[in-house]
Amino acid sequence: MKIIAVGMNYASHNKEMFNTLALQEPVIFMKADSVLKDGKPFFLPDFSSNIHYETEIVVKIGRLGKNIAESFAHRYYDEATVGIDFTARDLQAQLRSKKLPWELCKAFDNSAAIGKFLPLAGLGDVNQLPFHLDINGQTVQQGNTLQMIFSIDKIIAYVSRFFTLRTGDLIYTGTPEGVGPVKIGDHLQGYIGDKLLLDFFVR
Repeated sequence: MKIIAVGMNYASHNKEMFNTLALQEPVIFMKADSVLKDGKPFFLPDFSSNIHYETEIVVKIGRLGKNIAESFAHRYYDEATVGIDFTARDLQAQLRSKKLPWELCKAFDNSAAIGKFLPLAGLGDVNQLPFHLDINGQTVQQGNTLQMIFSIDKIIAYVSRFFTLRTGDLIYTGTPEGVGPVKIGDHLQGYIGDKLLLDFFVR
C-alpha cells in the first residue's frame, strides 16, 4: 500500500502558510508505512515540539491503474474518509531552509491518521464534500472539496502518470486553512458532513 499526499491544494491554506506559488500541477509527496487507524492513540514524537494536524479527505484506490485519463478517474475509487496528515512543523521549517526533502517531517511513524471508510454513494458528491475536525469538542478546521485547486480526478490522472495505482493505495487530497498544534490529552474527531469517521486521543 502506498500513501500519496497532495500539498498546497487549498488556496486558503497556502495563504495562511505564506505560500505564494502559482501551481500548474499538483504538489505530490509520499508518506511511508505510517498509518494510524482503528482509533488508536497518536503519541507525540520526541524529535519535535510542534506537531500540527492537517485535516484532509482521503480516498482509497479500488482497482489497478496506470496513465488514467481524468475522465475515467472516478472508476478507480469508491470509498472516502477523513484523515490527518500530521506534520512536524518545526522540523519542516528546518528542512525547507536547507532545501531538503520533507519525509522526516511528514512521513514519520503514525503520521497518517485515517478514519473509517464509507462508500461514496452514502457520502454524496465527492467534489462537494464538507468535512471538519473537532478538538476537545470545538471545531478547529473545516473545508469542502469544492475548494480544492486540483480535484480528486485530476490528482489521480496526474499521479498515475508516475506511479501505478494499486488496490488499497490511499490518496490524501490536501488541507484547508486552520491547521494548528496538538498536545497531550487532546481528543480529535474528524467528520464528513455529520458522520463521525475519525476519533482518537493524543498521548
